[in-house]
Amino acid sequence: MTVKQAIEKRRSYRFLEYVNIDDMIITELGKAAQLAPSCYNNQPWRFIFVKNKEVLARLFDALSSANSWAKNASLVIVVFSRKEDDCIIKERKYYLFDCGLAVGSIILQATELGLVAHPIAGFSPQKVKQIMNIPDYFSVITLIIAGKKDDINIQNINKQQIDSEEKRPERRLLSSIYSVDRFDEKLVK
Repeated sequence: MTVKQAIEKRRSYRFLEYVNIDDMIITELGKAAQLAPSCYNNQPWRFIFVKNKEVLARLFDALSSANSWAKNASLVIVVFSRKEDDCIIKERKYYLFDCGLAVGSIILQATELGLVAHPIAGFSPQKVKQIMNIPDYFSVITLIIAGKKDDINIQNINKQQIDSEEKRPERRLLSSIYSVDRFDEKLVK
């Protein structure tokens, strides 16, 4: 699979079925993150790969009700960091951006491996820290819900989520996301 194919194939599906996550898969996902770019190569990202069913069950208690579909996950990747581990240049705190780059690499690698990797924001960071024993000085940035796409299992999915599974959600027009050589008012909309 080419990078272009992985980008085009990647979707944040919610219909998931269980798939065995072995150490090779975790290593491949970790390597993808490890090679992501970061400010001065600081690599501020940290991950906990959660595949044990009992630990997953505890982690699911930290999810918002809208993310109950994630209880079908085979793997949850807890992404965390702290601003002190990366560049801070005036008001720019790079750790969030750099962790986003690493997450993007994980998502594309997961796609190549035939997995769905769906980052979410609907969870309690404090509960995740307690469950995973993450020190308070870290920020939990996202959880990546991973598994195999399932065309049948619609447990814990609401009507709006079902509708979004069927076709790729509309994307903004290219003309509204970039301009060339100067700022354009169309970027405001």
